[in-house]
Amino acid sequence: MSLKIIVLAKQVPDTRNVGPDAMTPEGTVNRSALPAIFNPEDLNALEQALRLKDQFPGTTVHVLTMGPGRAAEVIREAMYRGADGGYLLTDRAFAGADTLATSYALATAIKHVCPQVDLIIGGRQAIDGDTAQVGPQVAEKLGLNQITYTEEILSLKDGKITVVRHIDGGVETVEAALPLVLTVNGSAAPCRPRNVKRVMKFKRALAPLELPQGTDYEELPYADQYGKKQYLKIQQLTTADINADLQQCGLAGSPTKVKAVENIVFKAKESKVLTGSDEDINGLVQELLNNHTIG
Repeated sequence: MSLKIIVLAKQVPDTRNVGPDAMTPEGTVNRSALPAIFNPEDLNALEQALRLKDQFPGTTVHVLTMGPGRAAEVIREAMYRGADGGYLLTDRAFAGADTLATSYALATAIKHVCPQVDLIIGGRQAIDGDTAQVGPQVAEKLGLNQITYTEEILSLKDGKITVVRHIDGGVETVEAALPLVLTVNGSAAPCRPRNVKRVMKFKRALAPLELPQGTDYEELPYADQYGKKQYLKIQQLTTADINADLQQCGLAGSPTKVKAVENIVFKAKESKVLTGSDEDINGLVQELLNNHTIG
């Protein structure tokens, strides 16, 4: 049995250091002001896909990401680790998309590039939004089964997959029929490191948007390699390529508006130094009882 797997991945701003210039006047994230990284939980999702590829010969794993030209770095990173290729969904019409518009674009692209997909895997959520909505929304738009909060894939046979998912208060084992959308927790197995041979093979892979303005592949160093090795040309898709409805893309298709983004630093209003004396301990216990922290 072989599978066609699409991994949903996102290049996100590193939200660990949000500054005053993190927002644009339109209320969207100013991505140029923050370092870009591979969304952490999407790496966990990629690992689950690659484990299935290892288990079932002939399985293909392709990454689908939406963003500007630099987002192609996510596809290269996935290829370094074992993915077969990827698709860069990019168009100015996609800019400013909330989860509703993003899931519409991704679902429409999947219908175009892989209508017979067996498994769509993505991270539980992206660190720049923390909504955990895109994966389930993609499943709904494609009319597919879905399992969220996946920790581990236990088995896949007879067209059914069995996974362990983490829920409040414990875990549960769930079985569902393919095709299916899975979202994966950050507590799942970490992604394998880059493979040196694959880095050497794919390091020159480029999307058209990454080419210097006014040039094409034939004008680049190692131009002959781009002619011989099609995997070095990362596929790029626009709204026209996937026949997307512009009214459902980007800001036009986004009912959610972000008012502001700021970095919150928690500071203690006051502090106390306690000794080990009975008086201090009794005083602390009484204070915790009075404010109902305990008791």
